[in-house]
Amino acid sequence: MAEIQPVAPVKLIAAILWSQQSTLGQTLDLLTESFGAIDFQSADYPFDTTDYYQSEMGENLKRRIIAFNDLISPETIVKAKQITNTMEMTISGCPARTVNIDIGFIDHNKLVLASVKDAGQKIHLGQGIYADMICRYQAGQYHALPWAFPDFKDNRYRSELLAVRKIYLAQRKAHPHTIR
Repeated sequence: MAEIQPVAPVKLIAAILWSQQSTLGQTLDLLTESFGAIDFQSADYPFDTTDYYQSEMGENLKRRIIAFNDLISPETIVKAKQITNTMEMTISGCPARTVNIDIGFIDHNKLVLASVKDAGQKIHLGQGIYADMICRYQAGQYHALPWAFPDFKDNRYRSELLAVRKIYLAQRKAHPHTIR
């Protein structure tokens, strides 16, 4: 019988979707209050590959990828998704969201986002939260899986994901068992 091995810590990330700069500022404040310091922020990218959120959130949507300094245990993604769902409602103050926070993690070979929606590729983690692996690291690059969001499929975040991975690997090397 194989012996159970310790689980490696992962790097918490968020892909934030918004249209108003004030909404982004409030979101970043709440995220750092809940998850600690941010050690990576991407540029703001236009969210222009689909109009899926436009009726709810308005036009001229943007996406920013952020990563948090503290490494976490992967199963804490369930609680993180519950926290970010509450944040979305707190920030919006109405049934229609003004921000969408896709919380997830990066480890040495994948990007996983948490979801409250079931689908064939998603794994239920508990409490109505699913893990959705949307990118896989292979041959020096992140490759979006067929079900990934269109903006991840067009590789616009490839260099950002690689930068976050580099930070993560350096953290793991310096502190291999550090988990928040």
